[in-house]
Amino acid sequence: MEPQAAPPSQASLLLQKQLKDLCRNPIEGFSAGLVDESNMFEWSVTIMGPPGSLYDEGYFNAIISFPKDYPVSPPAVKFTSEIWHPNVYPDGKVCMSILHPPGDDPYGYEHATERWNPLHTVESIVLSIISMLSSPNDESPANVDAAKEWRGQRDQFKKRVKRCVRMSQEML
Repeated sequence: MEPQAAPPSQASLLLQKQLKDLCRNPIEGFSAGLVDESNMFEWSVTIMGPPGSLYDEGYFNAIISFPKDYPVSPPAVKFTSEIWHPNVYPDGKVCMSILHPPGDDPYGYEHATERWNPLHTVESIVLSIISMLSSPNDESPANVDAAKEWRGQRDQFKKRVKRCVRMSQEML
């Protein structure tokens, strides 16, 4: 007798539904799919640089890793394309309030209402990242060097971003 597969978890079913919804009704500005068909908890997304932003015409790839207790806990998002941004760590990990665990911020920078909420979906997360690309938050940067350039050496910052955009186009 063959062992039976465990029934899909609530998180897995929710992610399956969100993926189906995105396939049926694609959202302008990004595309999403599974990294591996057998793992509902790891998604590959391509984010188009927002029109009119420094990232315009770029195609930035990222991985969204969902925890087993999604949507109670937030996913982690990490760019696999090179990207220069105050809110993206040098290793590509995205730092945004909505990706921080729910509840009060132990450091007092964010209100609980700005942090993760189980009502967020893949769509709302990626749309927030697109918005972040257009409007960096240099108040609490993940990449201090990018934030310093953003504030004080805007021409240098723009050059670096243009290079990232060009590299993303070459990867297509």
